[in-house]
Amino acid sequence: MHQFKYKAKDLYCEEIKIQDLVNRFGTPLYVYSYHTLIDHFWKLQRALTEIKPLICYSVKANSNLAILAALVDRGAGLDIVSGGELYRALKAGCPPQKIVYASVGKTNAEIEEAIKKKILFFNVESLAELQNINRIAARMKKTVNVAIRINPDVEPKTHKFITTGKITNKFGIDFERAYGIFLIRNRLANLNICGLHIHIGSQITESAPYIAALTKMADFIGRLKKIGVRLEYLNIGGGLGIIYDKETPQTAHNFANKVLPLLKETKLKIILEPGRFIVGNAGILATRVLYIKSTPKKKFIIVDAGMNDLIRPALYDAYHQILPLKAPQNAARRSEKADVVGPICESGDFFAKDRRLPRLSEGDYLAVLGAGAYGFSMSSNYNSRTRAEEVMVVKDKVFVIRKRESNSDLIAHEMIPPFLLRL
Repeated sequence: MHQFKYKAKDLYCEEIKIQDLVNRFGTPLYVYSYHTLIDHFWKLQRALTEIKPLICYSVKANSNLAILAALVDRGAGLDIVSGGELYRALKAGCPPQKIVYASVGKTNAEIEEAIKKKILFFNVESLAELQNINRIAARMKKTVNVAIRINPDVEPKTHKFITTGKITNKFGIDFERAYGIFLIRNRLANLNICGLHIHIGSQITESAPYIAALTKMADFIGRLKKIGVRLEYLNIGGGLGIIYDKETPQTAHNFANKVLPLLKETKLKIILEPGRFIVGNAGILATRVLYIKSTPKKKFIIVDAGMNDLIRPALYDAYHQILPLKAPQNAARRSEKADVVGPICESGDFFAKDRRLPRLSEGDYLAVLGAGAYGFSMSSNYNSRTRAEEVMVVKDKVFVIRKRESNSDLIAHEMIPPFLLRL
């Protein structure tokens, strides 16, 4: 559940009317509910309390420092995938011993910095990467903790672009190659291979893919024990889905009931890496209707937010619920089908197609729900558009957590060669 609800005729975030926020801060505007964010973290933690997991929030879902700090303040660790995310994690106050580092393409500089900061471990995705970390650790005279990321070759039943656990994906190592790595582990003198890691995809709404992957992992752990391998950690990744439209995703409680027997059987310390489950429904994108355009075939609601602000509909054909900030009267009788589109010069710049919405007018405001995950973090300056402001609501208070960009921000790092300058 989330705390974006109508009270009388107005849409609220916690105890603040969103209309007041857009009047004050303008649009496009990302609005986050602090209590929704924390509630989703606690739901997962409570559901798995028997095994006391380390929940490492996936920074890529939403990397705003305020979001990270709010979760770290409640005991979360962080799952990172770049040197920039490491920098953010440390700036947000996350203890290095609660940071795990994935990514198929870590650079030498990124690896060196993470070793210096003494993170918990790297999730390693290839033999080549494993050997490279070993070389760097040897040069730095360090012993480094790593977990082998396994590709369990299971179908997560999600969009193909966010599937990561099939053998045709770029992520992880198949079981046989991983087994071979453990056979030569003594050659990697500066590595402590202390865990296994899986992450099979994102927006997964069923428990079956997790059960299939964990069953395979349990068998593999048994094989490793026979050759004397003693592990400490099992990182089961993230990917738990949320409700965008008509999905019926598993609750934290139902997920826990399914996976706990398998996890307890491993007798390993468990790490999770949820992102969307925690932050997805904790954020909205507020936008203003600029124009209403009718053609012989379509009606278009043209808004001031675009695919540069929220790319999920364009990239994944993803559904996001769209609500007016003012609840309409007799909405069913006065509704009409329309496309909600942005100002970007691309036909793919849309938030909804053939969506039945209340009859709208220029100057009305809309809320695009479920925008907390992979919204701002995937935004861009395409068409030289400044990125949106972000605010966090805590009960009846609001905090700016990222200022709106200015035109000067767009060119802050650009330079014109002297020969092109004219007096």
